[in-house]
Amino acid sequence: MKLQNCIPEKIVVIIWFFFFSFFSIKSYSQKTVAEHLIEQSTYAYNLRFADTTASITLQQNIIKKAKEEKLGEVQVVGYANLALTYRRLLHVKEFASNAEISFELSKKIKTLRSVAYGNMAKGMLHSYFDENTKALNYMLIAYDAFEKINNNEYCARIASEVSYMFADHLQEKAHQYALMAYNHALKTKRAESILFARLALGSQMVHNMESDKIYKKKSLVNFFKQTVSLAEKNENEIITKSNIGVAYINLAELYLDNDLPNNETAFLECIDKALRIGKKYNIKNVYRSSLGLKGLFYTQKKEYTKAKDLFDEGIAYQKSLPYADNSMLAIFYDSLKELAVLQGNYKDYYRYDTIFTRYNKIKYDEAALRILQNADAKFESTKKAVMIKQLEQENELQRKNKIMGYGIAALLFMGLIFMFYSYYYRQKFYLQREAILKEKQYSGELKMQLLEQETLESLAQKLALERRLLQSQMDPHFIFNALGNIQSMVLQKDTDLAATYLSQFAKLTRQILEQSRKELIDIDEEIDTLKNYISLQQLRLNNSFKTVFHLDPDLDHTIQIPPLLIQPFIENAIEHGLKDLPSDQEGKLDIYFREDKDKNCLICTIIDNGVGIEESSIKGQNKQHQSMATKITNERIERMLKDNVFAGFEISKPDTDVIGKEGGCQVIISIPIS
Repeated sequence: MKLQNCIPEKIVVIIWFFFFSFFSIKSYSQKTVAEHLIEQSTYAYNLRFADTTASITLQQNIIKKAKEEKLGEVQVVGYANLALTYRRLLHVKEFASNAEISFELSKKIKTLRSVAYGNMAKGMLHSYFDENTKALNYMLIAYDAFEKINNNEYCARIASEVSYMFADHLQEKAHQYALMAYNHALKTKRAESILFARLALGSQMVHNMESDKIYKKKSLVNFFKQTVSLAEKNENEIITKSNIGVAYINLAELYLDNDLPNNETAFLECIDKALRIGKKYNIKNVYRSSLGLKGLFYTQKKEYTKAKDLFDEGIAYQKSLPYADNSMLAIFYDSLKELAVLQGNYKDYYRYDTIFTRYNKIKYDEAALRILQNADAKFESTKKAVMIKQLEQENELQRKNKIMGYGIAALLFMGLIFMFYSYYYRQKFYLQREAILKEKQYSGELKMQLLEQETLESLAQKLALERRLLQSQMDPHFIFNALGNIQSMVLQKDTDLAATYLSQFAKLTRQILEQSRKELIDIDEEIDTLKNYISLQQLRLNNSFKTVFHLDPDLDHTIQIPPLLIQPFIENAIEHGLKDLPSDQEGKLDIYFREDKDKNCLICTIIDNGVGIEESSIKGQNKQHQSMATKITNERIERMLKDNVFAGFEISKPDTDVIGKEGGCQVIISIPIS
C-alpha cells in the first residue's frame, strides 16, 4: 500500500521538475537571444558610416526577428538605433516614425533599458526640431536609466548631447554635463566614447574661453593636442571617423588665431591631417571644411593665388558629389568674393557675387523647404502619437468589454448551476426533512436524559461535598480538646470561664451549622465566625498567640463569598505553626482582607510567625493521614476555577520584615466575589 502511494508522488515530482527545467531553459534561451540581437543591432548601427544601406537592412531584419520572438525590449533598441541612423541621413519622416515607435513601445515594456533607449530616441527627435526644453526632459530620463544599468557609453553620449543643448544659454550647465560625459567615457575605456566626450568638453571650453587671456588659449590648445593624440593612436578602433577629422579641425581653428606665436606650421600640419582623414574615409564634410580653412589661412597670409586655388578645389569637389550642397557652394563663392575685393579685381567680384546670390537663394529656399519638411514630419509624428494613444484606448476598451463579457457569461453559468443545485437540494431537503426531525427529536430526548443525569450527579456531588465539609469543620481533636478544657474548668471550679468557653463553643457550632446551608455569606459574617473560632483556640492554647484583623479601608462589607472557606487555613496556621512555638515565644496571627476589582476577587492573606513550612513538613511526615478540611477546600477552589480563573491560593514564606524572624508561613487566598 505504501509503495502504491509513493509511486504517484514520485511521478508528480518528476513532472514538476521537467516543466520547471523546461521553462527555465526557455527563459534563459530567450534572454540569450535578446542579448545577441541587441549586440547585432549595435553592430548594425555602428555600420552606418561604412555601409549605410547594409546598416539599415540589417537593423530592419533584427527588428523583424524581435517581433517574431516577441522580444519587446529588443524592438525598442532596434527602432531607436534605426531612428538615429535615419537622423544622420536627414530622412526626417523615417527618423520621426521610428523614434515614436521606440518611445511608445518603451512605455509598455517599462524595463530600464527600454525606457533608456525609448526616451533617448524621443529626446533626439525633439532636439532635431530645436525643441530643446522637451528634448532635455526625455534625454535626462534616458540618462538616469542608462546610469542605473551602468551603461557608461550611452551616459557619455547623452551627457555630450545635453551639453550642446545648453551651450547657447547656460554655459555652466553645458560645462557640467560635458565633464559628466567625459567621466563616463573614461569608465568605458573605449577610444570612441572618450573622443566624442572630449570633443563636447572642448567645445564648451572654447565657449568659456576669454580671448584676452593667452594662457587659457594655450591650455585649450594642449587639451586639443591630447584629443588629437588620442584619435591618432586609436584610429582603427574609432568607428565614427568624422570625429577624428573634427579633432584636427578644432585644433587647426585655434592655430588660425594670431594670438599664438609660431602657429603656422602647426596649423598646416593639422589641416593636412584633416584632409587626409576626409579623403581616406570619404568624409565629405571634413574634406570640404579643411579646404575652406586652409584657404582662409592663405588669405590671411595674403597668398591670394594659393587661397583661390583651394576655394576652386573645394567648389570642384562639391560639384563632383552626387548631391548638391548649395549652402557650402555659397560659402566658397562668398570667400572668393572677399578674395577678389582684397585683390582689387571687381570684375571677378561681380561674377562671384552673381553666382553667390544664386546659390544663397537656393540655400534659403532649401532651408525653408527643410523647415516645411520638418514641420510636416513633426505633424506626422504628433498625429501618429495621437493615433497610437487612440488605438491604446480602443484596445483597452475592447479588453475591458471582453472581460465584462466573460464575467457576464460566468455569472449566467453560475446562476444556472445555482438553480440546478437549488432544485436538487430542495427536493432532497423535503425527502430528508422528516428523518432529520425524528433524529432531532430523539437527540433532544437523549440530551434531556443526559442533562437530568448530569444535574443529579452534580447535585449529589455538591451535597456530598457539603456533607463532608460539615463533618470536617468541627475538627474532632478540637471538639475533644474543647470539651476537655470545659471539664477541667468545671473541676477547678472556674465556673465563669467554663460558662464563657461553653457559650462561645455553642455559638461557633451554631454558626457553622447555619452557614453550611448557605451558598454565600457576607464578609462580616465570615469574619465574626473566624473570630469565635480563634478565641476558642486561644482559650485552648492558654492565649499563647495574638490575632489581628486588617481590613482595607476601601473594602466593601457587603461582598458575598462562599462560607467556611478561610477557616481551614487559619486552623492549619494554628495547629502546624503557632501551636509548636516555644513557651517563651509569643505567637502572632495577622489576617488581611482587601478587594481586587480587576480580578473580581477578595484577597485574604494569612501570616503567622510559627515554626515555618519546613519544620512543619518534617513533623507532618510522621502523620499517616491528611487533613480532610484541606482536601475539601482544594475541591471547592477547583470548582470555583470554572467561574473565575484567578481563584486559588498560594503558600510561601513571609518577609522577615513582616514577622521579625526566620520561619513563619504566608497564605494568600483569592476568593471570587459573587
